[in-house]
Amino acid sequence: MSDRPLRADARRNHERIVEAATAVFAEAGASASLEEVARRAGVGSATLYRRFPTRGALFEAVYSGQVDQLLAPGAGEGAGSPGEALDAWLRRFVDFIIGKRAFAEEMAHDTEIVYAARRRIYGTAEPLLAAAQAAGEARTDVTADDILRMLSGIGLADYPQSGQLERVVGVCLDGLRPDPRA
Repeated sequence: MSDRPLRADARRNHERIVEAATAVFAEAGASASLEEVARRAGVGSATLYRRFPTRGALFEAVYSGQVDQLLAPGAGEGAGSPGEALDAWLRRFVDFIIGKRAFAEEMAHDTEIVYAARRRIYGTAEPLLAAAQAAGEARTDVTADDILRMLSGIGLADYPQSGQLERVVGVCLDGLRPDPRA
């Protein structure tokens, strides 16, 4: 693809396709119909495939910016301790994963797009966890992978009661603290 700036109409089509794909992936998961994406974007399939020749290219366009926001500098900023910084970032991760069934499904696959996103997410979570563990504020028998998998499942579940998600996340994060009896 060329690095030239898009014409205004092409840019609008691009934005509408990404917006429609975000909604369709959230509703139907990673195997969502690309024809449905084109329909909702108000473009033809040829326009969609010209801009995004593969499902992976569309997936990357939808989620790369969202991963950037999750990993933006300042994650955990303002937290008073390493444990508080970890807690704050993990809550951001849950907010990120909510409604991203397609993203979570894709994270289970081995593709370059997924590897890149996973490396970036784990590259933020692992040092936060290590700092909290070194400060005695997080259990030492858990890994970032353990925590992110658990929180992904929590974030993707349905919660019929108001405040239930926050309670469940709180219980999970409480379980990361070292056992005071030990």
